[in-house]
Amino acid sequence: MTQHINKAPWLLILLACATGCHTTTAKEGLSMPGTVGTKAPDVKFHLHDGSTVKLSDFEKHQSVVLFFYPKDNTPVCTSEACSFRDAYPDFESLNAVVIGISSDTQESHKGFAEKYTLPYLLASDPDGDLRKAFGVPRTLGILPGRTTYVIDQNGTIRLAFSSQFSAAKHVEKAKETLNKLHLSN
Repeated sequence: MTQHINKAPWLLILLACATGCHTTTAKEGLSMPGTVGTKAPDVKFHLHDGSTVKLSDFEKHQSVVLFFYPKDNTPVCTSEACSFRDAYPDFESLNAVVIGISSDTQESHKGFAEKYTLPYLLASDPDGDLRKAFGVPRTLGILPGRTTYVIDQNGTIRLAFSSQFSAAKHVEKAKETLNKLHLSN
């Protein structure tokens, strides 16, 4: 006897994960980290150049684009990093600092930045503390999430965009959000 399993619900779940839906729990009244409209956590970044900065160091001066990615030197992550590199002049003109974050070491980040001429900062998150602080979701429960946040000059999260497989959309969404912020000022 052959059992037939309806594959449609599983396909929809997989499709939803792949296209990057992001829960907007703030609208439902729940306070979760990394939610649009909430204050960003004041975390400390250990950067590839050996320096350390806090997110609040940028308040009142610049907006911040944080992009969490799984791993240095992997195809999709490299594509995303290079997309942010290529759009870096646009981010500068919108008075925004860009910080890429993964669990890789500072040494790995330094080599990655040099290899691909990345003009922005890379932060090391070996224990996942930054991911936890922002509530970055895992894809299928196992892959470190690919999420981009835009934080305005008041420290408020204005964009939380997750998409594991559409790396180029992260740059597009960040620029759209910054342009809207720039126009409203």
